[in-house]
Amino acid sequence: MNDSNKKNHPSLRHRLFAVWFRHLRVYGQHLTSNAFPPFLEPLIFLGGIGLGLGRFITEPVGGVPYIQFLSLGLLVTTAMWTSAFECTFGTFIRLEYQKVYDGMLASPLTADNLIVGEILWGATKGFLFSFAVLCVMIPFGLAPLPQALAAPFLGFITAAMFASLGLLVTSFIKTINHFNFFMTGCISPMFFFSGVVFPLDNLPPALRPVAEVLPLTHSVRIMRAIGQNQWSAILLWDTFYILVFITGASFFAARRLRHRMIQ
Repeated sequence: MNDSNKKNHPSLRHRLFAVWFRHLRVYGQHLTSNAFPPFLEPLIFLGGIGLGLGRFITEPVGGVPYIQFLSLGLLVTTAMWTSAFECTFGTFIRLEYQKVYDGMLASPLTADNLIVGEILWGATKGFLFSFAVLCVMIPFGLAPLPQALAAPFLGFITAAMFASLGLLVTSFIKTINHFNFFMTGCISPMFFFSGVVFPLDNLPPALRPVAEVLPLTHSVRIMRAIGQNQWSAILLWDTFYILVFITGASFFAARRLRHRMIQ
């Protein structure tokens, strides 16, 4: 590439922003229908499970009322769900059906730019959805302020982790129906065995090491530490796990999807 082309070539920041902004514009075209569920879903869940089941759980769970215990977990699980869907079903549709990436690769964008842009967009949706849950929690007094304001940022990191995982899964998938195995066999069980619905101490001792392997466990534990202002050394392990998971999953996802995008 000569000096003139190098000068006109967009910077990495602009290329990643272009991918992210493209998804934002598409999402914004149906903003009314897209923005309503993030606020409605946690309200229904907290009303149906938290208030209903919570009436029978009179003793504190994890040192707080059960409804608050459950709410703190929902702040990160919503980021998990939205990024997992976005970077599996959403990415697969853009790749195989809409052929969106074919046109984008005809520009100065590279396959790696697209993959990183997908992760950033999934993480952004995680931020927005965690913020929506926080907005629902605050009027009910379930969000301990001001520390709960950190929840959307942890949602961003959590969503980046599951966006990376989703892209890695997508790199293996040949038909869209196969994602049901991932959602039913991986994401759904993770909701119940990562300390969201009940403390990990209630798990049988043989299953506790399995819970430590699940990525959601580490986000939930950090969120509880933030919400309850209870800090311990294990949070360093949680942070390390998340960073390594994002790096490893995104690396292998990029390695596999790169060939698939440019074939």
